[in-house]
Amino acid sequence: MSIQAYQNNSVETASPGELTLMLYNGCIKFIKAAGKAMEQKDIESKNTNIQKAQRIIQELMVTMDQNTDISAQVLPLYDYMNRRLIEANTKNDPAILDEVEGLVVEFRDTWKQVILQTRKSQYAQGGNA
Repeated sequence: MSIQAYQNNSVETASPGELTLMLYNGCIKFIKAAGKAMEQKDIESKNTNIQKAQRIIQELMVTMDQNTDISAQVLPLYDYMNRRLIEANTKNDPAILDEVEGLVVEFRDTWKQVILQTRKSQYAQGGNA
């Protein structure tokens, strides 16, 4: 099986929670790549990677369940991260990228804990995770 086929299969068989985790990890990867491009003064690569990170954050915003209590707290943070990425891009500021990366890492780590807790409770109830 090729790497591409493996990756496609892992996305197709992932739960919604695992897909969200993949989005966070992808966002972190693109922010890191943008930072590296910024260091190397590769404006095109910096811009492309920041835009990819922004698209992921926008996807997280669009797919969030608006009827949950947490959405009122999370959506403004996603919006903030998106605006800060625009600022990092226009100002060429790696410190802003670091700030947004830190926020995304916090979201990702929290989300990992949610998935683990969900699996534990499903397992305790005899369900499949």
